[in-house]
Order: sequence, then structure tokens, then C-alpha cells
Amino acid sequence: MIDIQNVSYFYDSENESPIPALENINLQIREGEYVALMGPNSSGKTTLARCLNALLIPQTGTVSVDRLLTTREQSILPIRKKVGMVFQNPDNQIVSTTVEREIAFGLENLGVPTELIHQVVTATLDKFDLSQYRNYPPHLLSGGEKQRVALAAVLAMNPKYLILDEPTSMLDPKGRRNLLDLLIEIKSDNTEKKITDQITIILITQFPEEALEADRLIIMEKGGIIFDDEPKIVFQNVDRLKEISLDVPIEFEIMPLLLEKGFSIELLENFH
Repeated sequence: MIDIQNVSYFYDSENESPIPALENINLQIREGEYVALMGPNSSGKTTLARCLNALLIPQTGTVSVDRLLTTREQSILPIRKKVGMVFQNPDNQIVSTTVEREIAFGLENLGVPTELIHQVVTATLDKFDLSQYRNYPPHLLSGGEKQRVALAAVLAMNPKYLILDEPTSMLDPKGRRNLLDLLIEIKSDNTEKKITDQITIILITQFPEEALEADRLIIMEKGGIIFDDEPKIVFQNVDRLKEISLDVPIEFEIMPLLLEKGFSIELLENFH
């Protein structure tokens, strides 16, 4: 479990007092959950995500991953083995000259035996439909293909927690759909595993349709959490979400009108 207790984080400012990015956040993310995280720009989403794998250390409060505190130097490497992260722009994450080398890179850093690396790389290329690109330079791939490579490289290291920071924001609709299908497949695979073997997904997104696929939706504003519930419940707060410039799925916008027309709530809950 990831446990966040009373976490605040401030960015330095030359001309004024420190700027708060997170203020007194309390949150628990359990094994096997699929959590979507939404919020307007500068709401603290990415700052929170970077606190979860010790890329950032909060000024106050604590973050622990399976009881490992991010404030302890000796815990940082074990935490980063547990918490994989896929960034918005795959070009900022891909470091190798071929797709095969990119997927092997993290495994080599973890000290995985060479023979096992070959097996994992081959299986990962097949799973992510990248076998035909095995010897391709990543920079020749499309944006969606690059993001698949970045996700494949992270998952090859078998993380327990997977954080994705707006991974579809630079993709076309087809690329978005393909990546979302991969996450749904991971979620589906979880049902066949023990809790301790499940992958926890934390997806930062600006697309409400992506958030609908999650078990839980967290909405942030100005460094705090304003909603934390099932997506279909959170999205019923249409006016509040639009107030902070967030989109909602169209069915939730028209739901009040349909209720006025006499449609039952049971029917509308399954509308999407």
C-alpha cells in the first residue's frame, strides 16, 4: 500500500514566499487498485506522483510504499523498484538506440541475469505488439509506438505500482485507445492474481473517458483533494468540475435533463 500522511510540498520562488503545490494531503492507495487522478493545471497532480517514487521528497508529512519511507536514503532504490513511472513525453524517457535495448536497459540495471533478460525482452515485445520493431531506433517510431515502448520497458521490470503521468496527451485518438486498452488488460489480469502480485495503476489524465475505466477517481485543485470516489459518483458533480475547468463525460452532463424527463437512475447508471 502507498500511504500518504499530511504531505505538503512547496516550490521556491525568487520574488515571493514559497508556492504551495501540495497542502496537507492524506491518501491511501491499495494493492490492485486502478486509480485515476484529474485536476486543472497546477493542481499538484504531477508533484504528487513524483512524491510517490521519491523523485520529490515532501517538506512536511510522509510517503511510504509498503512501509518504506521515501525520506530514508536506504529506501529510495527499493521504492523505485516497486514504483514504475511513465511520463507524458516518451522522448524524455527513452534512452537506448533500439527498442530491444530500451526494454533490456532497466533489467540490466536491476542485475537480472542475461539469459532471463533475453526471455523477458522477447515476451514483452510480443505482449506489446513490438516484435517487428525489435531492432528499430525508437526515434523512428510514431508517438503511440514510442509510448508503448516506454510502458513496456517499465512493466518489464515487474513494478508493483505503475504511475502514468498523462501518457496519452500527445497521442492521436487511435494511439490513446491502444494505450488505454493495454491498461484495461493489466487491470483484467489483476483479477487472476493474488493481491500481492497485482499491479496498482495510478493514471493522471485530462480525459474523463479514460477516468471512467478506473475503480476510483481523485480530483485535485490547488494542491488539495476535493473528490475521491467511484468515477460515476464523482462525475455527477458536473457544475463543480466545470467550475475548475474539467470536462465530464457527456452522459453525466445530460443526466439531469434525462431525470427530469422521467428516466430511472438505474438505467442512467449503466448509460456509458
